[in-house]
Formats: sequence, C-alpha cells, structure tokens
Amino acid sequence: MTPNHSTLYESNLKSLKFLHRGKVRDLYAVGEDRLLVIQTDRLSAFDVIMPDPVPEKGRVLTEMSFFWFRKLGHIIANHLTGVAPESVVAPDEREQVAGRAMVVRRFKPLLIEAVVRGYLIGSGWKDYQKTGTVCGIKLPAGLKEAEKLPEVIFTPATKAPAGQHDENISFAEAEKIVGAALAAKVRAVAIRLYSEAAAYARTRGIIIADTKFEFGTDTEGGLVLIDEVLTPDSSRFWPAAGYRTGISPPSYDKQIVRDWLETQPWNKQRPAPKLPPDVLKKTSEKYQEVLQLLTQ
Repeated sequence: MTPNHSTLYESNLKSLKFLHRGKVRDLYAVGEDRLLVIQTDRLSAFDVIMPDPVPEKGRVLTEMSFFWFRKLGHIIANHLTGVAPESVVAPDEREQVAGRAMVVRRFKPLLIEAVVRGYLIGSGWKDYQKTGTVCGIKLPAGLKEAEKLPEVIFTPATKAPAGQHDENISFAEAEKIVGAALAAKVRAVAIRLYSEAAAYARTRGIIIADTKFEFGTDTEGGLVLIDEVLTPDSSRFWPAAGYRTGISPPSYDKQIVRDWLETQPWNKQRPAPKLPPDVLKKTSEKYQEVLQLLTQ
C-alpha cells in the first residue's frame, strides 16, 4: 500500500459517482457492483463530526482494516476486491485515495450492528448497573467496571440515522430484524472473529475490550464481512500493562478528544468547538501507536 501522509477532511472526486458522506467515510460508485470507500481524517465524538481532521487517522483505519481482513479471512469472506484505489480514479485524484481507500464489492448490509463484548464497559456497564444484564443477557452479580466477562457475549444494536445513537437490542429483537437463522450465524461468526483477534492482540500487549462488526449478504444470502474491522473507531483497545478493574482504562482511540470536550462549555450539538493542536497531535499519535503495536 502506498503511504499517504497528507491530511484529507473531505474528498472531492469528479471521476466517480458520489454516493454518501458518513461520519468518517466517503463512498463512491465503481460501476454497478463495487464501491470506493475513502477513510478521511474526520473524527466524530458524541455523534458530532469535529471541525478539524486528525492527521494520519484515515491511513491508520485503512491499514488496520486490511491487516485484520487478511488475518481473519479464514473465518469468513469479506468485501475486498484487491483492486488498487488509484486505478479507478482520475490521475489528478490519486492523492485523495492513496493509502486511505479500498475498492470493495457491493453487498446488502444487515440492519443490525454486531457488537461483541469481552469486558464490562461503556453502555454495557451502564446497563449492568441498572439491571444486572447487558442487552437482556443476565450476568453474575458484583462485577466491577472494566472486568473481564465470564464469557464473550454478543450484544446487537440497531443502526441509527446520522447524528443519533445506535440502540442496544436483545438477541430476540435482532432475530426479528434479520431472521433467526441469520442472527444465529452473525452471533457465531462475530464471537469467533472477536475471540481470535483478542487472543492475538494480547500477545501484542493490547486488550480488545469490545468491538463492532458490520455484515452484508450476497445475492445467495451468504454472509460477508464488510465495512471496517477492529479499528480504534470500531473497537475499544486498552494497553494490557495498565489494565485494572474499577475504572475506565485509558484507550487507544478518540478518548483524548472526548475528555477535552467534557471540559468545554459545549452542549454536544453541532457545531462542535475547534480542537486544540495538542489534542489533535496526541489523538493522532494514539491511533498510530496501536497500529504499530498490532501490525509490526
């Protein structure tokens, strides 16, 4: 993959049909059956896109997804095509895609998020404190924040429209959305993907506390892994050396940005405040550090 250290907040390709601009990714059509997915350096926090790009972020997300797609390819097929992004755009647009994009096959995305948890943290911890359960799964009493769960659990969520939060749902509700057979397959595959990745990450000094996978189906109804995989945007990575229960451990992601925003007089609605250079620099360094630890 060609290294690309330029910063990109928003792509602007004229050679392909523009489809969608998400929180981080820009999507373009490549013919009828493929997509060009560009990972920009945008960052969202509290479901609001920040006004400043995080240097290297798009490159890190792309490189890390490629790494995991290769490493976990024996478990399930994925949407990669092997086509170089630079080959599907005009010559003067190549810098916008080099090192931060992938050409993928187009599949029908499932209408659920496949969330897998190995540790009790985030919205799962909040649910547990109130009900003793996470997404309807009963857990033992007396667990602490960030504690390793007795076994890995699958806790699906609905896909929320832009600017809204995904909502945790029970497995029964997931079955209603995608069907019982497909829900069971998603659960089994997602748990296996997480478990293998988490075991590998521990050998590199990293705990994967939880993660979110996206799946699609092909024309025959077969399950395919799509989107991004096990990146700091879709997962909670903790340094194993500093891990302990009873606190929310420091993580290799945008926590630095969230922590800074919590100190600001901001109502968590658009527009977000401008981020200081040191916050952007530290966030960029965290993304690059976890990529290096996991992949080198």
